[in-house]
Amino acid sequence: MGGALARRWQDKNLCQKLVIVDPAASPLKSFADIPRNFTPDVIVFAVKPQALAGMIDDYAAYPDALVITIAAGKPAAFFERRLGADAKVVRAMPNTPAAIGKGITVACANQNVTPAEKDRAAKLLGAVGDVLWAENESLLNPVTALSGSGPAYVFLLIETLAQAGANIGLPRDMAEKLARQTVIGAASLAEIDAATPAEILRRNVTSPGGTTEAALKVLMSDSGIQDLFNRALKAATRRAEDLSR
Repeated sequence: MGGALARRWQDKNLCQKLVIVDPAASPLKSFADIPRNFTPDVIVFAVKPQALAGMIDDYAAYPDALVITIAAGKPAAFFERRLGADAKVVRAMPNTPAAIGKGITVACANQNVTPAEKDRAAKLLGAVGDVLWAENESLLNPVTALSGSGPAYVFLLIETLAQAGANIGLPRDMAEKLARQTVIGAASLAEIDAATPAEILRRNVTSPGGTTEAALKVLMSDSGIQDLFNRALKAATRRAEDLSR
């Protein structure tokens, strides 16, 4: 995700100078290699949450920098404890379509972030897609469960649709092409007709007594797709909460 952000910022000329630090690299390519006179305006933490504890303290040397973190589950309070109570923190949760500028990010700024810094964060995050702001940081864990992890659910839908098609007799390559393009096409329709609720879009392609209705009765049963997604998102939210501890 950090690489996707960096590429889009370079493509859009949003950074005068970009320094990338790999916490797993040798000392010559890590924090120690940053010039002493380098003063960053923005620091972006784009690492696994488990990696933060072992590398974050070095960055307390830059108290005036705006901090943007996309580490799942780590609250602003964590950064305030490690970087100082006055740390300016924007916690953000993008998703992988950011790599092609089709992502969506939900962000939350702590009390130290100025309106101008919030605008700057919005411009940087907006380089990879849409940006929504949450006033309450507690929303970030459910956001992680829905949109942060969401692309994997869509890929699983393509995978399971293709397998179901093969199970009813379609050639495997045909089933995979049909499943992939159906999801792409339906998503494009939803994007073009964004003002229409998804429920209406679904009803528009569901003829009474037809094949789609027969399938939806199975998918929308008490133990169907809604129940599965309810349980899946609760599990993902719990995991995000675990990572915050």
